[in-house]
Amino acid sequence: MTEFTGKSAFVTGTTGIGRAAALRLARAGASVVALGIDDDANRALAEQAGREGCAVVALRADVSQPAAVEAAVAEAVRRHGGLDIIVNAAAIHPYGDAVETDPDTWVRCMAVNVGGIYHTAHFGVPHMRARGGGAIVNIASVQGHACQKRVAAYATSKGAIHTLTRAMALDFAADNIRVNSISPGSVRTPMLALAARTFDGPDADVSAAFARFGAAHPLGRIGEPEEVAEMVAFLVSDRAAFSTGADFLVDGGLMAGIGVA
Repeated sequence: MTEFTGKSAFVTGTTGIGRAAALRLARAGASVVALGIDDDANRALAEQAGREGCAVVALRADVSQPAAVEAAVAEAVRRHGGLDIIVNAAAIHPYGDAVETDPDTWVRCMAVNVGGIYHTAHFGVPHMRARGGGAIVNIASVQGHACQKRVAAYATSKGAIHTLTRAMALDFAADNIRVNSISPGSVRTPMLALAARTFDGPDADVSAAFARFGAAHPLGRIGEPEEVAEMVAFLVSDRAAFSTGADFLVDGGLMAGIGVA
């Protein structure tokens, strides 16, 4: 695949959906800089890309820190001559209602999940403008549409991503920069494994929880990161040239139904 040959991509998150998106874009010819805070995940992503002959550089950076994102964007531009694509997948998922969630956790969730997107846009969009345009995809969640109990901070952050996506789409349309979001349902990621252990205990068999989560989706299973990455690839490609300011569900039909037994 050569669809993204000559394109420079910047991806946040080196596990789960971020990892899958980085590899999907690189396999189609993009030169990718990916950010993550997990050194092992960063190394695994870079090694996987290397085995496949793909151009992925994984950098350690916390997307909640503006200076770290600014430096990483500058490095991507230095390496690849500009910036065409941004995929924001980095996120954390604390559990708790508004009483259980302590203030520091609330602030941290917003700083990573929403602030990280603001930072990549703040420092990345000027380079996209210099290239004559680009595409941004923000990974939101079905929890931004309808949430379960005890996810106050996470669901709020994902709802904010929907709004920020629309705002950015309007603000940058004249620059030929398209901005969309994706709302996945349950996807086989380390974050979903954390959810399984949160509900079923630290020593639980996550496969049993995954099966239970999957049963809630009309398609009867959880999704795979690569399935979300395919939507990412579509949205940043010229095939989606008339799509901006929209949210795309990749949720196995979860949001199509209502909880009536």
